Amino acid sequence: MATDKIRINIDNHIAHVILTQPEKHNAFDDSVIMDLTNAFDLVTKDPNIRVLVLGGEGKSFSAGADLEWMRRMSDYNEIENLTDAKSMANMLKTLNDCPKPTIARVHGAAYGGGVGLIACCDIAIATENAKFCLSETKLGLAPSTISPYVINAISEKYARRFFLTAEVFDSYTAKEIGLISMVTNNNKIDEEIDLLINNLLENGPMAIAACKELINVVGKGNPKHNIIDYTANHIAKLRASDEGKEGINAFLEKRKPIWKNKK
Repeated sequence: MATDKIRINIDNHIAHVILTQPEKHNAFDDSVIMDLTNAFDLVTKDPNIRVLVLGGEGKSFSAGADLEWMRRMSDYNEIENLTDAKSMANMLKTLNDCPKPTIARVHGAAYGGGVGLIACCDIAIATENAKFCLSETKLGLAPSTISPYVINAISEKYARRFFLTAEVFDSYTAKEIGLISMVTNNNKIDEEIDLLINNLLENGPMAIAACKELINVVGKGNPKHNIIDYTANHIAKLRASDEGKEGINAFLEKRKPIWKNKK
């Protein structure tokens, strides 16, 4: 699947979703948002895809909002802006809620909404030369739609600094505040991602999806759930599943488990 602004390569159960506007530093507009929403929805629904890797062509991961899109938005009324913002929010939620493991491959500039994409991914690996910025206040705006995910990643304490100052920070600071999982040499990022993918493919796909749900519910202290009942039912269901039985039997029999759709 490909459009003029993104490309999806699917191979050996891995979906690489790639922003393909290097001349614009992979900045996005309303059409990119729609393309990304469709791509993340495809990954979510395709049972043969086990892992999503999100990256960008050229010198940057994503520089945030496209300048032409910003010019158009400046002429929108409040209703048009609301529709536009909801599209962005829906795209981010689709990525954040994907039951498959998601990895952000970050290099170069990651500004504004690009930081939001990173925060929605389960794991983010950045090169040493990557630069980050929550730049919205420089434009008289705020990082509104990305805020739930960025604050969850970096904590309210660091959001108070980087939302307000709009300062540029490096990969090591991004790792220190929790936005990035790992910083690697510029030439080794794909090697590190391959190691991660191999680890993920060794694990049960249903168990991984269940873990993501567990983190979402327990991590947020979701008041809709009685945590004792929820966690007990959660593990009981997994133990009784075919995948759970296969995993336990494989461990007891000292063999590798045979997962559905294993690479």
